[in-house]
Amino acid sequence: MSAIRLAAALALSALVLSPALAVQPDEVLSNPALESRARDISKDLRCLVCQNQSIDDSNAPLARDLRILVRERLTAGDDDAGVMAYVTARYGDYVLLRPPFKATTLVLWIAPFAILALGGLATALFLRGRRGVTAGADTAPLSEDERRRLDALLRKDDV
Repeated sequence: MSAIRLAAALALSALVLSPALAVQPDEVLSNPALESRARDISKDLRCLVCQNQSIDDSNAPLARDLRILVRERLTAGDDDAGVMAYVTARYGDYVLLRPPFKATTLVLWIAPFAILALGGLATALFLRGRRGVTAGADTAPLSEDERRRLDALLRKDDV
C-alpha cells in the first residue's frame, strides 16, 4: 500500500514541478527549424505579467501575444538577434530575462551585491557590539559586607 502512495506522490510532484509549456497548438509554426528558433528566443524573454517566468512557460495573454510576435518576425525573415532587438526596442531591457550590463541596468546588477555587503556590515557591527558585553561586566565588585553575606548564604545551602 505504501509503494502505491509513494508512486502516486512522485507522479503528482512530477506533474506539479514540470514546466507549464504554455505554447498553444495554434501558435506552433509548420517549419520545425523556425519553431525551434522561436522556442529558444521565447525562453530568453520575460513575461511582463508573470515577471520571473519566460513567455515560453507563461499562460498569460500578453505572453501569448509576445510568442506570436516572435513567430511573426521569424516568418518575416528576421534573424534571432533581429527578433530580440525588435522586442527589446518595443518593450525595453526589462523584457529580457538576462538584461545586458549597461548604465540603465546597473542597479539590477549591483543591487544584490550592495544588499549582501550591507547585510555583512550590519552583522559585523552587531557582533562587534556584542563582543564587549559580558556577564557582570557593568556591575561593581562586591563589597566585603556583601561577600560575607553571600558566603553565609552559600554555606547555608550546603548544609
